[in-house]
This record gives sequence, C-alpha cells and structure tokens, in this order.
Amino acid sequence: MPFDLILKNVAKHITLDERETGCFTNLLRKVNVSKKDMLLRQGDVCKYIYFVNEGALRAYYTDKNDKETTIMFGVSDWWITDMYSFLNQQPALMNLEGLESSEVLELSKKDLDQLYLDVPKFERFFRIIIQNAYVREQVRVIHNLSMTAEERYEVFMKKYPHIAQRVTQKQIASYLGITPEFLSAIRAKR
Repeated sequence: MPFDLILKNVAKHITLDERETGCFTNLLRKVNVSKKDMLLRQGDVCKYIYFVNEGALRAYYTDKNDKETTIMFGVSDWWITDMYSFLNQQPALMNLEGLESSEVLELSKKDLDQLYLDVPKFERFFRIIIQNAYVREQVRVIHNLSMTAEERYEVFMKKYPHIAQRVTQKQIASYLGITPEFLSAIRAKR
C-alpha cells in the first residue's frame, strides 16, 4: 500500500484514528519522479510538501553564475520542500530534482491548511518535523563555521552513509561547500 511508510512516519509523533487517517491519506497524491525530473524550479512558487516513499531527491540553489549548491537530500521516509516558498507562497529559493527513479506523496499547501482544521493534531506533527529540520540546519551551519572540510566530510559520511552511496561526489562536494577536486583530495588521504 502506498501509505504504509508515511503512516509509520506520522505515527512517530502522533496517533491517528481511522477517520483522521482517511482525512490525511485522501489529501495525498502519488507522483512518480524520474531521474533529473524537476519537481520545483527556483523562482516558481512551491505548491507542495513531498514525502519520499522511495528513491532520492535533492534540493539545490543555483547562483547567477550557474554554480549549484546542494541544500539538502531527501531519501525514503523523509520530507522535502522549499519551506520558505511553500509556507509563504513566494518564489522558490531552490530547485527540487529527482536523483533516481522515485515515488513521492505530495500534499498541497491548501490541503495542509485544511488538514490543520480537520485534524488539528497535524499541527503538532508538522511543528515537530519543522523543528527537527531547523535544528539539523542550525547544526549544519555551526559545523560549516567551525569545522574543516575534512571534518565536515567525516560527519557527513558517518551520519548519512546511505545517502553517500546514492549521490555523486560532485553533489556531496556542493553540499559540503567545497569543490569536487578538494573532495577528491580528502578522499585520497583516507
């Protein structure tokens, strides 16, 4: 069933009865994503938050010189979106791209707002999800300010070995804020 994984994800933080489960799952739409498919382009308004049922995605920023910086990855059992654009309905700061054939469940901003009214405990669920994401990003910023590139790479490899196996070295380098050549030098030392 396409909702098993997302319901287990939700159950980590809230308990749903049958009616609440139906309210939630009726709002979800399954989307198949191919490698290189764009779910969101920088500058467009983000209309959905995505739950990765299977596969892998990445969110990245492209600067005026077309340099890509990976902001985050999204793999099975993770949520991903451009939160700024999604919550504020403003132009997206990031692109969302399929890294491999993936299946996501999308929930629109309009439907999420309705879900908060129909099943108020989802406010708690998404508060926890957003808090956890904020903490993760805060720690990442501190690591970027206080650690060497080698140390950041070690942390990434220990924390996300399942992601490291699925993405390119170029994408890891852009996530760490270093060049692919520098990453190659770090890896050669190991």
